[in-house]
Amino acid sequence: MEMTEEENSGIQGKVVAVTGGLGLVGSAVCLELLRRGAIQVRSLDCRITSSWSDHLKESGVHCIYGDVVRIEDVEEAFDGVDCVIHLASYGGSGKEMAQTRRIEEVNVEGTRNVMEACVKKGIRRVVYLSSNGVVFSGKEIMNGDETLPYLASNQYVCPYDQFKSTAEQLVLKNNGRTVENGHGSLLSTCAIRCPLVYGPGEEKYLDRIISDARLGLLLFKIGDPNSKTDLIYVDNIVLALMLATSGLFYEHSKAAGKAYFVSDGIPINFFEFLKPLLKHLDYDLPKSSLSIPLAVSLGNICKAIYIMLSPFLNQRWIPQPLILPPEVYKVGVTHYHSIQKAKEELGFEPKTQPEEAMTETISYFKDKKRREVDGPSIYAWLFCVIGLPSLISVAWLPDIGPIPFLRAIALFFFRSILVLRIASGIVVTAHVSEAVYALWLARRVDPRNAKAWFRRTLLLATFSLRLLLKRANEVKQKTIREGLLANSLSD
Repeated sequence: MEMTEEENSGIQGKVVAVTGGLGLVGSAVCLELLRRGAIQVRSLDCRITSSWSDHLKESGVHCIYGDVVRIEDVEEAFDGVDCVIHLASYGGSGKEMAQTRRIEEVNVEGTRNVMEACVKKGIRRVVYLSSNGVVFSGKEIMNGDETLPYLASNQYVCPYDQFKSTAEQLVLKNNGRTVENGHGSLLSTCAIRCPLVYGPGEEKYLDRIISDARLGLLLFKIGDPNSKTDLIYVDNIVLALMLATSGLFYEHSKAAGKAYFVSDGIPINFFEFLKPLLKHLDYDLPKSSLSIPLAVSLGNICKAIYIMLSPFLNQRWIPQPLILPPEVYKVGVTHYHSIQKAKEELGFEPKTQPEEAMTETISYFKDKKRREVDGPSIYAWLFCVIGLPSLISVAWLPDIGPIPFLRAIALFFFRSILVLRIASGIVVTAHVSEAVYALWLARRVDPRNAKAWFRRTLLLATFSLRLLLKRANEVKQKTIREGLLANSLSD
């Protein structure tokens, strides 16, 4: 698609650095900068790889491994840069929210390093991706605007919002600061206040919600069903960042020193937002609801557990929490903002409407589900993981540990050891037979995951096999549709 001269304004021919460039928003920003004519785009990220890193490298983005917490990494990445889009952040979702020290390091110290490096390297333009949480205390906000004040540090619902607020204020206070080697040039800064971002590839909260729904752990809605919140599609937040970046290149920029709320412009109840996505993935939206106080109490229990586990939270075997208090407020309490100022001063207008955005998001997650080995609910896992070893143990092992007690329970149902052993043999045979059949079937309908289907069905038997049979039926229906389409085209 051809870019207009106005759209390219300021960016064309420039060298731009993007912190946090390997994330969902960061990768999209990097590619859009190239599309708009940036001569070089650099991504600074503390991850070596991500879902987007290969595509970024193939597209010509310079991917630099480094951490904004280390000033030397930032200065090296910013050498010869004309503009910085600072996206790197930490602690906005899941178990990251329990790591307060790291949240402060990345969001505050990292932002300070970015600003100091810009001054030292003579970089005159910085756009910061902030959060709409910088003015949110857990109380209702309806059509709020940029005149809302910052809060006292103890009024924020989570450390992430508190430190994003500190970082945003730091960025805006640096507006007008004299940069070195710039012959008296001044630094121009701008902040974009972003709500929850969604779209294809979103990894932080949508993946987690879908995983909970698959496992049967999405147990309840939260708050008033009439509560509403802001969301923004990834293409729309990228557009806002591009407009802010271009705006800072004007001699008398309206954006310099200012913060702007942006969103899709249509606030919606969070669970109504999830409804079409979960429906198309064949998962259920919970019917029961929890009040805010009850959900916060549950969140505090989860929070206490994860604080105790804080030394291990970076380990993959630690699952994401069911819910945390800040997430209760963010999905259950009405808070949405006007984007009028962004429209008037930046020219922001969401280019992708929510219906189209959700269609793209659904398509991505449906395709992702097809590529993976689907699994049953957590209750099926527990039944098989605990039940099968227990049945084999009480049928064949000698009287050690809890075996006599478990055997007594089993004999109440099976009446004799012989019947118990026959039953265990039948169950094991069924598991093995179904696993062999699953391997045969998967090699035909999902060959890439055939071994995984075999292992999972060996453990879960019918609970896994029925999901594979469902996938086989979907493949069959798709083949029939493609055949009918080919015949109609040939006619």
